[in-house]
Amino acid sequence: MSRGRGKIKRMKVLVFYRKGQETERLVEDFMRDYARLYPDSEITLVDVDTVEGSQQVELYDVVRYPTVIAARDDGGSLQRWDSGLMPLMNEVAYYANQ
Repeated sequence: MSRGRGKIKRMKVLVFYRKGQETERLVEDFMRDYARLYPDSEITLVDVDTVEGSQQVELYDVVRYPTVIAARDDGGSLQRWDSGLMPLMNEVAYYANQ
């Protein structure tokens, strides 16, 4: 957590993916392995074909899947991985554990 102006700001990590795409397995494997390595860390999986997911796609301007975004709770983006591949787990853990 980071502190600013007396408020505690938390970070969150979002993984945007689309079911049925060839990258779905890549995301599922990443999530499983990440949970095993970092059991106290939380990542939110966002299915872009849901109402909530499509709203978040617009908010973060996601156009490629998978995309991983580390964001503040206020929605501000801190880090983005959108190469179509998953980032290194320790990079994600840095933001997920803040």
